[in-house]
Amino acid sequence: MTPAQARGLAVETSHALAAAGQGDMVWGHAAVRDPNGRGIWIKAPGWGLEEVRDDRLQLVSYEAEVLIGDGTPHKECHIHLEVLRARPEAHCSVHTHAVSAISFAALGVPLLPLSHEGALFGGEDVPRFTETGGLVSSPELGQKLATALGEAPAALMPKHGLVTAGHTAAAAVMHAVLLDSACAIQLRAQAAGRAVVHSDATEARAKRAQCWPDSQLEAGYRYLVRKAATTVAAGGSSSPPA
Repeated sequence: MTPAQARGLAVETSHALAAAGQGDMVWGHAAVRDPNGRGIWIKAPGWGLEEVRDDRLQLVSYEAEVLIGDGTPHKECHIHLEVLRARPEAHCSVHTHAVSAISFAALGVPLLPLSHEGALFGGEDVPRFTETGGLVSSPELGQKLATALGEAPAALMPKHGLVTAGHTAAAAVMHAVLLDSACAIQLRAQAAGRAVVHSDATEARAKRAQCWPDSQLEAGYRYLVRKAATTVAAGGSSSPPA
C-alpha cells in the first residue's frame, strides 16, 4: 500500500461509516495506518464523516503531531494511535458514537449471539472500556482502551461509543457496523422480554467463521461504499467538489 492509497482509504472508510448511519455531526472518525510508519491518516476536526475528502485529511504522528494537513489533531487521536500501536496486524481503527451501541452499553448486560451479527464475538461477550466515559484525550487513556479491546474485533465504550480494529479497512468498518446492529437487535428483543433463544458458544464460533470471513466483510463494506457513492451522485452529499 502507498501513502496515496492509505489516504484514499481514510476518505472511503469515512464515507462508508456515514452510509451505515454511524455519523454524529462532526464527531467520530476512522484512521488508516500510514504505510511508511509515520502515524495515521485521519479526517481533520470539524468535518462530518460524509464530508471527508483528500484535502480534509491529516497525517498525525505517534507523538500526536500533525505532519501533513491543516489544524490541530483530534483530541481523541490517541484512540487510534494507541490501538494501532498495540495491534501491529491492524491497518485501520474506527471510533463512532453509534446510538444502539451506546444504548445497549448502558444496560450493563452481556451481548448475546442472538443473530449473525452477535456471532461476531464467537459467543463471548463484547469487551468494555470502563476507565472513563469522557474523552480519550491522552496516550495513557488510549493505552488503557487498547488493553480493553485486546485482540477482539470491537469494544463498547459505555457512556461514549465504540472502538474497532481490523487488519483491513473493510474489517474495521464492518466490525463497527455489526456491533451496532447486534446491539440494536438485542435492545429490541429485550424490550419485549428476556432474550432466551440464542446460539451457544459452539454454534456462535461456527457462525462467526461462516458469516464473517474476510470475503463477507469486504462484500458488506463494498455495499456501503457504493451506497455512499450513490448518495453523492444523487446530490445528497454536503461535500462540494474541491
